[in-house]
Amino acid sequence: MGYRILETDDIPGYLHERGHWADPADIRVREVSDGNVNRVFLASNAAGTRSLALKQALPWVRVAGPSWPLSPDRSDAEARAYEQLAKVAPDDIPAIHGYDPENHALVMEDLSDLEVLRTVLNDGAPYGPHTSPQIGRLVARLSFATSDFGMTSADRKALISSSVNPELCRITEDVVLSEPYVEHEHNHWHEGLDDLAARFRADTRLRTEVADLRHTFMTSGQALLHGDLHTGSVMVGERAGTPVVRVFDPEFSFVGPIGYDLGLYWANVLVSEERARALGVLSDHANQLRLSWEAFETEFRRLWPTRVDTFFDDAYLDRFLRRVWTESLGYAGTELVRRIIGFAHLTDLTTLPDAVPASRRALLLGRELIVRREELTTPELVRALV
Repeated sequence: MGYRILETDDIPGYLHERGHWADPADIRVREVSDGNVNRVFLASNAAGTRSLALKQALPWVRVAGPSWPLSPDRSDAEARAYEQLAKVAPDDIPAIHGYDPENHALVMEDLSDLEVLRTVLNDGAPYGPHTSPQIGRLVARLSFATSDFGMTSADRKALISSSVNPELCRITEDVVLSEPYVEHEHNHWHEGLDDLAARFRADTRLRTEVADLRHTFMTSGQALLHGDLHTGSVMVGERAGTPVVRVFDPEFSFVGPIGYDLGLYWANVLVSEERARALGVLSDHANQLRLSWEAFETEFRRLWPTRVDTFFDDAYLDRFLRRVWTESLGYAGTELVRRIIGFAHLTDLTTLPDAVPASRRALLLGRELIVRREELTTPELVRALV
Protein backbone atom coordinates (compact mmCIF):
# COMPACT_ATOMS: atom_id res chain seq x y z
CA MET A 1 0.00 0.00 0.00
CA GLY A 2 2.92 2.35 0.65
CA TYR A 3 3.62 5.18 3.04
CA ARG A 4 0.76 7.54 3.80
CA ILE A 5 0.58 10.53 6.09
CA LEU A 6 -2.02 9.76 8.71
CA GLU A 7 -4.64 12.34 9.63
CA THR A 8 -6.83 12.37 12.71
CA ASP A 9 -9.72 10.67 10.91
CA ASP A 10 -7.44 7.87 9.72
CA ILE A 11 -6.32 6.77 13.18
CA PRO A 12 -9.35 4.63 14.25
CA GLY A 13 -9.21 2.55 11.09
CA TYR A 14 -5.44 2.33 11.21
CA LEU A 15 -5.36 1.06 14.80
CA HIS A 16 -8.06 -1.49 13.98
CA GLU A 17 -6.24 -2.69 10.84
CA ARG A 18 -3.00 -3.11 12.79
CA GLY A 19 -4.73 -5.18 15.49
CA HIS A 20 -4.43 -2.61 18.26
CA TRP A 21 -8.18 -1.97 18.71
CA ALA A 22 -11.14 -4.27 18.17
CA ASP A 23 -13.85 -1.65 17.57
CA PRO A 24 -12.80 1.40 15.52
CA ALA A 25 -16.13 3.07 16.30
CA ASP A 26 -15.08 3.23 19.94
CA ILE A 27 -11.99 5.37 19.33
CA ARG A 28 -11.72 9.10 20.01
CA VAL A 29 -8.61 10.78 18.58
CA ARG A 30 -6.89 14.10 19.14
CA GLU A 31 -3.61 15.39 17.78
CA VAL A 32 -1.12 16.50 20.42
CA SER A 33 1.94 17.22 18.25
CA ASP A 34 4.29 19.44 20.20
CA GLY A 35 7.84 18.67 19.05
CA ASN A 36 9.70 20.10 16.10
CA VAL A 37 9.73 17.04 13.88
CA ASN A 38 6.84 14.54 14.14
CA ARG A 39 3.09 14.19 14.56
CA VAL A 40 1.59 12.57 17.64
CA PHE A 41 -2.00 11.41 18.21
CA LEU A 42 -3.77 10.14 21.33
CA ALA A 43 -6.55 7.58 20.92
CA SER A 44 -8.96 6.61 23.69
CA ASN A 45 -12.27 4.83 24.07
CA ALA A 46 -15.51 6.60 24.90
CA ALA A 47 -15.41 5.39 28.50
CA GLY A 48 -11.89 6.73 28.98
CA THR A 49 -10.64 3.38 30.25
CA ARG A 50 -8.16 2.65 27.47
CA SER A 51 -5.76 4.79 25.48
CA LEU A 52 -2.80 4.57 23.14
CA ALA A 53 -0.40 7.05 21.56
CA LEU A 54 0.61 6.98 17.91
CA LYS A 55 3.67 8.82 16.61
CA GLN A 56 4.37 9.18 12.91
CA ALA A 57 7.50 10.51 11.24
CA LEU A 58 6.71 12.97 8.46
CA PRO A 59 8.86 13.37 5.31
CA TRP A 60 9.85 16.82 6.55
CA VAL A 61 10.46 18.77 9.76
CA ARG A 62 6.97 19.37 11.12
CA VAL A 63 7.51 22.95 12.25
CA ALA A 64 9.09 23.93 8.92
CA GLY A 65 6.93 21.95 6.51
CA PRO A 66 7.99 20.64 3.08
CA SER A 67 10.62 23.39 2.78
CA TRP A 68 12.83 21.32 5.12
CA PRO A 69 12.63 17.72 3.85
CA LEU A 70 13.67 14.93 6.19
CA SER A 71 13.46 11.19 5.54
CA PRO A 72 10.84 9.44 7.67
CA ASP A 73 13.28 6.54 7.96
CA ARG A 74 14.44 8.20 11.19
CA SER A 75 11.58 6.34 12.89
CA ASP A 76 13.53 3.11 12.31
CA ALA A 77 16.29 4.47 14.55
CA GLU A 78 13.75 5.34 17.23
CA ALA A 79 12.22 1.86 17.12
CA ARG A 80 15.68 0.27 17.39
CA ALA A 81 16.55 2.51 20.34
CA TYR A 82 13.37 1.55 22.17
CA GLU A 83 14.19 -2.11 21.52
CA GLN A 84 17.59 -1.70 23.20
CA LEU A 85 16.21 0.44 26.03
CA ALA A 86 13.51 -2.15 26.75
CA LYS A 87 16.26 -4.69 27.46
CA VAL A 88 18.08 -2.61 30.07
CA ALA A 89 15.63 0.02 31.35
CA PRO A 90 12.07 -1.15 30.59
CA ASP A 91 10.55 0.86 33.43
CA ASP A 92 12.12 4.11 32.19
CA ILE A 93 10.46 4.25 28.75
CA PRO A 94 6.91 4.01 27.40
CA ALA A 95 5.71 0.51 26.57
CA ILE A 96 5.89 -0.04 22.81
CA HIS A 97 2.90 -1.89 21.34
CA GLY A 98 4.03 -2.04 17.74
CA TYR A 99 6.08 -0.45 14.98
CA ASP A 100 4.95 -0.08 11.37
CA PRO A 101 8.07 0.53 9.24
CA GLU A 102 6.04 1.07 6.07
CA ASN A 103 4.19 4.05 7.52
CA HIS A 104 6.96 5.00 9.97
CA ALA A 105 4.49 4.85 12.85
CA LEU A 106 5.01 3.78 16.47
CA VAL A 107 2.08 2.75 18.67
CA MET A 108 2.96 3.09 22.32
CA GLU A 109 1.78 3.67 25.86
CA ASP A 110 -0.15 6.88 26.42
CA LEU A 111 1.84 9.03 28.82
CA SER A 112 -0.67 11.89 28.95
CA ASP A 113 -1.29 11.27 32.66
CA LEU A 114 2.29 12.48 33.14
CA GLU A 115 3.76 15.91 32.40
CA VAL A 116 6.74 17.01 30.36
CA LEU A 117 9.58 17.77 32.76
CA ARG A 118 10.29 21.15 31.16
CA THR A 119 6.68 22.22 31.66
CA VAL A 120 6.77 21.15 35.30
CA LEU A 121 9.96 23.11 35.91
CA ASN A 122 8.71 26.18 34.06
CA ASP A 123 5.68 26.16 36.33
CA GLY A 124 7.99 26.39 39.34
CA ALA A 125 7.99 22.79 40.59
CA PRO A 126 11.25 21.13 41.70
CA TYR A 127 12.93 18.20 39.99
CA GLY A 128 12.18 15.90 42.88
CA PRO A 129 14.67 13.39 44.28
CA HIS A 130 14.18 10.67 41.65
CA THR A 131 14.39 12.29 38.23
CA SER A 132 18.05 13.07 37.69
CA PRO A 133 19.38 9.89 39.32
CA GLN A 134 17.03 7.86 37.14
CA ILE A 135 18.27 9.67 34.03
CA GLY A 136 21.87 9.00 35.05
CA ARG A 137 21.19 5.30 35.61
CA LEU A 138 19.35 4.95 32.31
CA VAL A 139 22.26 6.48 30.39
CA ALA A 140 24.69 4.19 32.22
CA ARG A 141 22.68 1.05 31.51
CA LEU A 142 22.12 1.83 27.85
CA SER A 143 25.68 2.96 27.22
CA PHE A 144 27.31 0.05 29.06
CA ALA A 145 25.08 -2.57 27.44
CA THR A 146 25.74 -1.25 23.92
CA SER A 147 29.45 -0.54 24.35
CA ASP A 148 32.43 -2.81 23.75
CA PHE A 149 32.36 -3.46 27.49
CA GLY A 150 28.86 -4.93 27.39
CA MET A 151 28.68 -6.57 23.95
CA THR A 152 30.82 -8.98 22.02
CA SER A 153 32.78 -7.50 19.15
CA ALA A 154 30.55 -9.15 16.54
CA ASP A 155 27.34 -7.91 18.17
CA ARG A 156 28.79 -4.41 18.48
CA LYS A 157 29.65 -4.28 14.78
CA ALA A 158 26.12 -5.37 13.94
CA LEU A 159 24.67 -2.70 16.25
CA ILE A 160 26.82 0.03 14.72
CA SER A 161 25.79 -1.03 11.22
CA SER A 162 22.07 -1.10 12.04
CA SER A 163 22.07 2.15 14.01
CA VAL A 164 23.45 4.52 11.39
CA ASN A 165 21.26 7.65 11.42
CA PRO A 166 22.91 10.04 8.94
CA GLU A 167 20.20 12.65 8.45
CA LEU A 168 19.55 13.31 12.11
CA CYS A 169 23.23 13.14 12.97
CA ARG A 170 23.80 15.76 10.31
CA ILE A 171 21.19 17.99 11.93
CA THR A 172 23.08 17.77 15.23
CA GLU A 173 26.44 18.34 13.54
CA ASP A 174 25.05 21.47 11.89
CA VAL A 175 22.45 22.94 14.23
CA VAL A 176 24.26 22.22 17.52
CA LEU A 177 27.92 21.89 16.63
CA SER A 178 28.62 24.45 13.91
CA GLU A 179 25.86 26.88 12.90
CA PRO A 180 25.79 28.98 16.12
CA TYR A 181 29.45 29.90 15.53
CA VAL A 182 28.99 31.16 11.95
CA GLU A 183 26.55 33.34 10.06
CA HIS A 184 23.57 31.11 9.27
CA GLU A 185 19.89 31.57 8.45
CA HIS A 186 18.82 29.20 11.24
CA ASN A 187 20.39 31.37 13.93
CA HIS A 188 18.35 33.96 15.78
CA TRP A 189 18.52 35.63 19.17
CA HIS A 190 17.22 38.47 21.27
CA GLU A 191 18.69 41.80 20.18
CA GLY A 192 20.14 42.20 23.65
CA LEU A 193 22.53 39.38 22.78
CA ASP A 194 23.96 40.88 19.58
CA ASP A 195 27.35 41.51 21.14
CA LEU A 196 27.76 37.98 22.53
CA ALA A 197 26.61 36.36 19.29
CA ALA A 198 29.22 38.36 17.36
CA ARG A 199 31.88 37.68 19.98
CA PHE A 200 31.26 33.92 19.87
CA ARG A 201 31.56 33.88 16.07
CA ALA A 202 34.92 35.66 16.34
CA ASP A 203 36.22 33.59 19.27
CA THR A 204 38.98 31.43 17.77
CA ARG A 205 39.56 29.37 20.89
CA LEU A 206 35.86 28.65 21.31
CA ARG A 207 35.46 27.63 17.67
CA THR A 208 38.46 25.31 17.90
CA GLU A 209 37.10 23.60 21.00
CA VAL A 210 33.69 23.21 19.40
CA ALA A 211 35.38 21.75 16.32
CA ASP A 212 37.04 19.19 18.58
CA LEU A 213 33.70 18.25 20.13
CA ARG A 214 32.09 18.10 16.69
CA HIS A 215 34.78 15.75 15.41
CA THR A 216 34.37 13.52 18.47
CA PHE A 217 30.62 13.45 17.86
CA MET A 218 31.25 12.40 14.26
CA THR A 219 33.86 9.72 14.97
CA SER A 220 33.45 8.32 18.50
CA GLY A 221 31.25 5.23 18.51
CA GLN A 222 31.27 4.47 22.24
CA ALA A 223 27.67 3.34 22.71
CA LEU A 224 24.10 3.69 21.54
CA LEU A 225 22.73 7.12 22.48
CA HIS A 226 19.26 8.51 22.99
CA GLY A 227 20.62 11.44 20.96
CA ASP A 228 18.15 14.12 22.08
CA LEU A 229 17.95 13.75 25.85
CA HIS A 230 16.61 16.97 27.32
CA THR A 231 13.86 18.10 29.70
CA GLY A 232 11.39 18.06 26.82
CA SER A 233 11.94 14.33 26.26
CA VAL A 234 11.27 13.31 29.86
CA MET A 235 7.83 12.80 31.39
CA VAL A 236 7.29 12.85 35.15
CA GLY A 237 4.45 12.34 37.56
CA GLU A 238 2.95 9.79 39.94
CA ARG A 239 1.07 6.55 39.49
CA ALA A 240 -0.51 4.90 42.52
CA GLY A 241 1.52 7.21 44.75
CA THR A 242 4.85 6.18 43.20
CA PRO A 243 7.07 8.67 41.34
CA VAL A 244 7.29 7.92 37.62
CA VAL A 245 9.96 9.06 35.16
CA ARG A 246 9.73 8.11 31.47
CA VAL A 247 12.20 8.99 28.72
CA PHE A 248 10.84 9.14 25.17
CA ASP A 249 11.61 10.38 21.62
CA PRO A 250 14.96 8.66 20.92
CA GLU A 251 14.70 9.26 17.16
CA PHE A 252 18.13 10.92 17.07
CA SER A 253 19.58 7.68 18.39
CA PHE A 254 22.90 6.48 16.96
CA VAL A 255 26.19 5.01 18.20
CA GLY A 256 28.26 7.93 19.45
CA PRO A 257 30.00 9.53 22.45
CA ILE A 258 28.27 8.78 25.76
CA GLY A 259 28.90 12.30 26.99
CA TYR A 260 26.53 13.73 24.41
CA ASP A 261 23.43 12.34 26.16
CA LEU A 262 24.58 13.50 29.58
CA GLY A 263 25.63 16.88 28.21
CA LEU A 264 22.25 17.62 26.65
CA TYR A 265 20.49 16.83 29.88
CA TRP A 266 22.92 18.94 31.90
CA ALA A 267 22.50 21.93 29.61
CA ASN A 268 18.76 21.86 30.10
CA VAL A 269 19.24 21.50 33.86
CA LEU A 270 21.44 24.59 33.86
CA VAL A 271 18.94 26.57 31.80
CA SER A 272 16.20 25.69 34.27
CA GLU A 273 18.50 27.01 37.02
CA GLU A 274 18.90 30.30 35.15
CA ARG A 275 15.13 30.58 34.85
CA ALA A 276 14.68 30.01 38.58
CA ARG A 277 17.34 32.61 39.35
CA ALA A 278 15.71 35.16 37.02
CA LEU A 279 12.38 34.67 38.78
CA GLY A 280 13.96 34.90 42.23
CA VAL A 281 13.00 31.32 43.07
CA LEU A 282 15.17 29.17 45.32
CA SER A 283 16.02 25.92 43.57
CA ASP A 284 18.35 22.96 43.57
CA HIS A 285 18.35 22.69 39.78
CA ALA A 286 22.10 23.01 39.40
CA ASN A 287 22.55 20.21 41.92
CA GLN A 288 20.86 17.88 39.43
CA LEU A 289 24.07 17.71 37.42
CA ARG A 290 25.84 16.17 40.39
CA LEU A 291 22.98 13.77 41.11
CA SER A 292 22.77 12.50 37.55
CA TRP A 293 26.55 12.11 37.25
CA GLU A 294 26.85 10.25 40.54
CA ALA A 295 24.04 7.89 39.53
CA PHE A 296 25.63 7.37 36.10
CA GLU A 297 29.07 6.68 37.53
CA THR A 298 27.79 4.41 40.30
CA GLU A 299 25.74 2.33 37.88
CA PHE A 300 28.53 2.11 35.29
CA ARG A 301 30.97 0.94 37.98
CA ARG A 302 28.40 -1.58 39.24
CA LEU A 303 28.15 -3.06 35.75
CA TRP A 304 31.89 -3.01 35.12
CA PRO A 305 32.67 -6.51 36.51
CA THR A 306 30.25 -8.00 33.92
CA ARG A 307 32.20 -6.68 30.92
CA VAL A 308 32.82 -9.19 28.12
CA ASP A 309 36.43 -8.11 27.46
CA THR A 310 38.40 -8.50 30.67
CA PHE A 311 41.50 -6.84 29.21
CA PHE A 312 40.13 -3.49 30.40
CA ASP A 313 41.07 -3.09 34.07
CA ASP A 314 39.81 -0.78 36.81
CA ALA A 315 42.51 1.80 36.09
CA TYR A 316 41.22 2.07 32.54
CA LEU A 317 37.66 2.49 33.83
CA ASP A 318 38.80 5.54 35.81
CA ARG A 319 40.35 7.03 32.69
CA PHE A 320 37.30 6.22 30.58
CA LEU A 321 34.90 7.85 33.04
CA ARG A 322 37.07 10.97 33.21
CA ARG A 323 36.79 11.25 29.45
CA VAL A 324 33.00 10.83 29.58
CA TRP A 325 32.79 13.54 32.28
CA THR A 326 34.92 15.98 30.28
CA GLU A 327 33.04 15.45 27.04
CA SER A 328 29.70 15.73 28.83
CA LEU A 329 30.65 19.20 30.06
CA GLY A 330 31.70 20.26 26.57
CA TYR A 331 28.48 19.05 24.97
CA ALA A 332 26.47 20.75 27.72
CA GLY A 333 28.19 23.97 26.71
CA THR A 334 27.37 23.55 23.02
CA GLU A 335 23.73 22.85 23.83
CA LEU A 336 23.53 25.99 25.98
CA VAL A 337 24.92 28.09 23.14
CA ARG A 338 22.72 26.70 20.39
CA ARG A 339 19.54 27.01 22.47
CA ILE A 340 20.12 30.75 22.82
CA ILE A 341 21.75 32.00 19.62
CA GLY A 342 21.08 29.04 17.33
CA PHE A 343 17.96 27.14 16.28
CA ALA A 344 15.09 25.91 18.53
CA HIS A 345 15.16 28.08 21.64
CA LEU A 346 13.91 26.99 25.06
CA THR A 347 10.68 28.19 26.68
CA ASP A 348 12.55 28.22 30.00
CA LEU A 349 14.10 31.47 28.81
CA THR A 350 11.77 32.77 26.10
CA THR A 351 8.81 32.98 28.51
CA LEU A 352 10.68 35.10 31.06
CA PRO A 353 9.54 38.73 31.41
CA ASP A 354 13.08 39.74 30.47
CA ALA A 355 15.04 36.88 28.91
CA VAL A 356 18.26 38.79 28.28
CA PRO A 357 20.07 38.62 31.66
CA ALA A 358 19.46 34.88 32.09
CA SER A 359 20.34 34.24 28.44
CA ARG A 360 23.60 36.14 28.78
CA ARG A 361 24.55 34.17 31.88
CA ALA A 362 23.71 30.88 30.19
CA LEU A 363 25.70 31.79 27.08
CA LEU A 364 28.79 32.72 29.07
CA LEU A 365 28.43 29.57 31.16
CA GLY A 366 28.23 27.55 27.96
CA ARG A 367 31.52 29.00 26.77
CA GLU A 368 33.19 28.21 30.09
CA LEU A 369 32.03 24.60 29.97
CA ILE A 370 33.40 24.22 26.45
CA VAL A 371 36.80 25.84 26.82
CA ARG A 372 37.50 24.82 30.45
CA ARG A 373 36.05 21.32 30.40
CA GLU A 374 39.44 19.74 31.16
CA GLU A 375 39.85 21.91 34.27
CA LEU A 376 36.41 21.29 35.75
CA THR A 377 37.12 17.95 37.34
CA THR A 378 34.23 17.76 39.83
CA PRO A 379 30.57 18.76 40.01
CA GLU A 380 31.52 21.22 42.75
CA LEU A 381 33.76 23.15 40.36
CA VAL A 382 30.95 23.32 37.82
CA ARG A 383 28.48 24.40 40.50
CA ALA A 384 30.80 27.31 41.36
CA LEU A 385 30.32 28.67 37.83
CA VAL A 386 26.54 28.73 37.97
